[in-house]
Amino acid sequence: MNDTQQLVVVVEDDLSMRQALQRLLLAWGCRARVFHCAEALRDADGAQDADCLVLDVRLPGMSGLVLYEQMGSVRPPAVFVTSHDSAEVRANVARLGGAAVLRKPFLGDELTQAIARATRKIP
Repeated sequence: MNDTQQLVVVVEDDLSMRQALQRLLLAWGCRARVFHCAEALRDADGAQDADCLVLDVRLPGMSGLVLYEQMGSVRPPAVFVTSHDSAEVRANVARLGGAAVLRKPFLGDELTQAIARATRKIP
């Protein structure tokens, strides 16, 4: 990837998906921090040093979209992932300034390319 390891923060409620994303990001050369819900990330202030976020749109409790909106204007770029893709989801991601929306299931390369574009660090 590059000489400086990026920190990618993932918020995904599905354990197997969360673990797979963590393994993918580590194999890609990133540091990865994972959370099972938006509230856990918020309570840990876990996005503070993130270069990029990977946020599930639908989470128990606060959604990924609401979490990103509540972060305000100073926030890392975000790639949103969802099993429930729709024009409304894409419009909300665009309104919030999200970098990309990936429909589950997606290929690992799709995610790493979206992160690279979002952070402007193309491998």
